[in-house]
Amino acid sequence: MSGPQHADVGPLSDATLDELAEKLAVATTIVGIGESTRFSRETFGVRDQLFRRLVQDHGFRALAVQDSAGVAAGLDEYVRVGEGSAQSALDGAWRPWRTAEMVATLEWIRAFNRDHPSDPIRIFGVKPAQAQPEDYDAILDHVRESAPERLAEVASHLDPIRTAHHTDEHVQRARGMHPGRPFADHARDALALIRSLPDTNHDDGILARMRLIADFHERSVAGRGNYAGDAEVWADVISDSQRRTGLRVVYWDGIVHTAATETVLGLAPERGPQPSVGSLLRERYGARYVSVAIGFHHGDLGVAAVPEPAGDLIDALLGEVDLPAHWLDLRRDAVRRQWDGPAKARVISGVYDPSRDAAEHLAVASLADAFDVLIHIRRVSPVRWLS
Repeated sequence: MSGPQHADVGPLSDATLDELAEKLAVATTIVGIGESTRFSRETFGVRDQLFRRLVQDHGFRALAVQDSAGVAAGLDEYVRVGEGSAQSALDGAWRPWRTAEMVATLEWIRAFNRDHPSDPIRIFGVKPAQAQPEDYDAILDHVRESAPERLAEVASHLDPIRTAHHTDEHVQRARGMHPGRPFADHARDALALIRSLPDTNHDDGILARMRLIADFHERSVAGRGNYAGDAEVWADVISDSQRRTGLRVVYWDGIVHTAATETVLGLAPERGPQPSVGSLLRERYGARYVSVAIGFHHGDLGVAAVPEPAGDLIDALLGEVDLPAHWLDLRRDAVRRQWDGPAKARVISGVYDPSRDAAEHLAVASLADAFDVLIHIRRVSPVRWLS
């Protein structure tokens, strides 16, 4: 395979980013920009720069993120109204969003909205409303007042599982820090306890909060035993929001979710091809949904030092180009003929283990069907986590 038709350093020059954004925007309604890891400053930076150009130069006005409706509503309020700070708006967000890089993105959106009050950027989450830490506090306060003799029992179920709002349960298991019992079991027991309290029968708010907590843990990666997420639910949220508002949307997520075809996870090959959010959006929008994958060759991500990829990964083939970064437009016939076919792309998640690097990937039947554009960065460094 020869090199791509565009290559620049920096990792990508302003001129290259301008050109790439222009090509992504043509006859497009939704652009899915996926990263192979959420831990890299460089992959986040390229995605952020593409987003800014799609907004400034091509009229995109919505950002969809993998988080709950409630969390995203708080982010949206900050970028529209500007009360508080970007960092405080991220307090309840999913852990991968709580970075200095995301703070800078929100501050940029806020500044854009201040300058364009009649044409603002909106943020929405692809997940339905989910439990938040304050829901646990409300339940414990209720039990403390109405049935103090049951407080210790309820707390024994809620205290360990609320940690999943900081570090996902499946990540806790992978890191050897999980307390043992499945969080969904604790949540179901807590729900049964709350239902048994006499006063709770007259407090729909407390029961609703407890149901949200149980649903959160039952539908988590650990609770479902599946990394794929609720692809149809998330795709419905994006489609419904886009059609209701008429806004052009940029969707930020991992490449497992943004891929425009079904994917097979190397860590769960027995499950076979699984639908992605992007595959459903491609069915609904056709070529008006564009899928971009940002990957890398090697580097220290803070959580792990990632070695050079195995030779059968597309990341290794792209890494044969000795440049800080480059990109491929797989929609071009000549490029598609050269690069298309079954492919595996590296995925570095919160459970990544360098000792099983060869299994940390997704597989697709057609690279060019799954991704319209590939962006490859040679060396990466870690994002800056908020305290």
